[in-house]
Amino acid sequence: MEKNAISLAEIAFTLDHSLLRPELTVKDLREGCELAMQYNCVSVCVRPSDLPVVTACLKGSKVLSTTVIAFPHGTATTESKLFEISDAIAKGAVEVDMVMNYARFLSGEFDYVEKEIKAAALAAHKDGALLKVIFENHYLNTGQIVQCCKMCKRAGADFIKTSTGYAPSGSKIPDLITMVKNSDGMKVKAAGGVRTLDEALAVIATGTVRIGTRASREIMEEAMEREKKGELFLGNTIELGGGNYE
Repeated sequence: MEKNAISLAEIAFTLDHSLLRPELTVKDLREGCELAMQYNCVSVCVRPSDLPVVTACLKGSKVLSTTVIAFPHGTATTESKLFEISDAIAKGAVEVDMVMNYARFLSGEFDYVEKEIKAAALAAHKDGALLKVIFENHYLNTGQIVQCCKMCKRAGADFIKTSTGYAPSGSKIPDLITMVKNSDGMKVKAAGGVRTLDEALAVIATGTVRIGTRASREIMEEAMEREKKGELFLGNTIELGGGNYE
C-alpha cells in the first residue's frame, strides 16, 4: 500500500494547542504560547478570561488566538453566547469554539439549536472571526451527527468539532469519517483523546484539518524524530483515547 508523506509544517498547522484545564496559571499560559510558537502550531485555544494574556504573548507571531464559548456544556442562553462571542473577538480571538446546546438537540428542539448556531455564526462573521461548533459526539449516534452537520451547514458555521474533552469520550475515527463525509465545505476539528503522533496522523488521514490537544510538544517531538529517519507518513486507523480537556 502506498504511503503518503506529510511534513512537519503540515502537522503543526493542524494543532490547536489546548490550554483549557481549569487549574492553569498565567505562567502556564505564557509557557503554552511559547511552545505553540516554537513548534509553529496554528493556534492556542484558551479560556475566555485568558485572551488578553495570550493575545499579548502571541503578538507578532503567526499563531492564532482561539477561545471557547459556553464551555463545556453548551447550556448558556443564546444571549450569553452572543455576548461571549463579541467579547472574545474584542479581546483578540479570531476563532471561537462554541458548544452546541446538545441537551436541547437531544430534546428534539432542532429549530432552537439551529437558530442559535445561525445567530452565533452571524455574530462571529460580523467581527471577522470564524465559528467552530462543538457537537459533543459522546452523546450522539451516527444519524444525529449527520443531522448536526447539516444543521451547521445551513446555519453558516465554518468548522464542526467532535468534543470538548470533558465528556467520557472524545474523538473517534468513525465519527470523524462521518463528519468529513457530511461536512459540505465546512472544516472538521477533532478534540479529546489525541495525544500521540500516531493518533494525530490517523486523524489527519480522515480529512480532518484541526486537532485540539494539549500534547503538541509530544506530537511534534516524535514527528521530528521520524522525519530524520524518513518515516513520517499518514497513519492507519487506530482507536483514540478519551476526553480530559483535549
